[in-house]
Amino acid sequence: MTEDLSNMHLTKAEFQEYGYQLVDWLAEYFDNVGQYQVLPSVEPGDIRKMLPVSAPEKAESMDDIIADLDRVVMPGVAHWQHPGWYAFFPSGASPVSALGEFVAAGLATQGMMWSTAPSATEIENTVLDWLVDLLGLPSSWRIDEGPGGGVIQMSASDSTHLSLAVARYQFELSGVDTNSLVAYGSSHAHSSIEKGARIAGFKHIRSVPVTSTYGIDADAFKQLVQEDIESGLVPAWICSAVGTTNTTAMDPIRAIATIAKENGMWHHADAAYAGSAMICPEFRELQDGVELVDSYTFNPHKWLLTNFDCSIFWVADRSKLIETLSISPPYLRNKTEDNPSAVDYRDWHVPLGRRFRALKLWFVLRSYGAENLRTFIRSHVEWAKELENKVLGDSRLELTAPRTLALVCFRHLDGNDATKKLVDAINSSGSAYVTPSVTDNVSYIRVSIGSTWTEQRHVAELWNLIDTNAGPR
Repeated sequence: MTEDLSNMHLTKAEFQEYGYQLVDWLAEYFDNVGQYQVLPSVEPGDIRKMLPVSAPEKAESMDDIIADLDRVVMPGVAHWQHPGWYAFFPSGASPVSALGEFVAAGLATQGMMWSTAPSATEIENTVLDWLVDLLGLPSSWRIDEGPGGGVIQMSASDSTHLSLAVARYQFELSGVDTNSLVAYGSSHAHSSIEKGARIAGFKHIRSVPVTSTYGIDADAFKQLVQEDIESGLVPAWICSAVGTTNTTAMDPIRAIATIAKENGMWHHADAAYAGSAMICPEFRELQDGVELVDSYTFNPHKWLLTNFDCSIFWVADRSKLIETLSISPPYLRNKTEDNPSAVDYRDWHVPLGRRFRALKLWFVLRSYGAENLRTFIRSHVEWAKELENKVLGDSRLELTAPRTLALVCFRHLDGNDATKKLVDAINSSGSAYVTPSVTDNVSYIRVSIGSTWTEQRHVAELWNLIDTNAGPR
């Protein structure tokens, strides 16, 4: 007996009805997100207790499912889009990006090859070429000019892991014992470097000392490289941070590139957060020498109004990336595989399958335009300057690192305990959330300004909160 499966799905009318309801629900959320407590007041296990132990055997109504957004989901949501979110780095979103994600989810394109997704493929490489120009990156990274090219990854960590894997494979092809390879990163580098190096099979990972401004000390890097060579090891990979996580410190790319090229190393630049700022020409000096690196990553999903996940990875020579990752079983062979205009992105990253991530980025770049995106970035930097000046003018506080973009790092002069109390007071307010951190046993507060809905008045409110809870002058 043949079953009629058509009645299993929402009808067109039902899809429209519930779709409109969900758009209205999200529109209300965007409009009122600032009224929520930034962090939820739940304990581990609280949300699970509201869920049944087993999956439903019978279909449930969409009315009940949508109602559970408020009953079950919202009580446990940490509101990354809250205007008082100053923790970590921003996790960008926008109404237009959400719409792009919605359409991509419905199309459910499987973009592993050009032949399975012509639009997804060509929109992606076009939009990434646009970004090469918008961010002032080398024109040779445009896929239409080459020899480089870009691809959307899930996160900057994935991009870093991938650059390590490509570097390792290139050395393996040249006959080098891969057990002798060494990877280097700043002592202030993101944890993804060590993690990625381990995953890529590097046995030797070096932490490079930093200067007083927390960027890599190029002389110390050169010395480490020389010591490793003398020990019979092979320097293979180095990461320059275009903005470290702790303090947004900038590593000296040009000086590092000189050492890397002298020793045949792969040079990766991690601009996960700060890369978005390069849409403003005045900030590009922070990545002087970028044209000398072998790979580069930045996250539009941090500070460019595009929701997670959307991380861009460029390589200066795409042939090395493809050579490392291309495996072609018969079921993936296709008639366009030898056509240079038909990019098969399955050869550009680890997963075979890939979502139509470029659609939301395409929506964002077109809907906002470069002019508005620059205004967005510049506003946050200006508000960070204002906060920095308030800290500098307050006898109770001091900066703990130079401000480069929209991250302000400061501490209470009474020490670590006083700093912790100030952090706790801010975060328990419900109206703001900041990240505490530690460098050289000194506790400090990170204030990262960059959320989509943050306005100047919110930063002023944060300062009032700091001022009120910092104690007597």
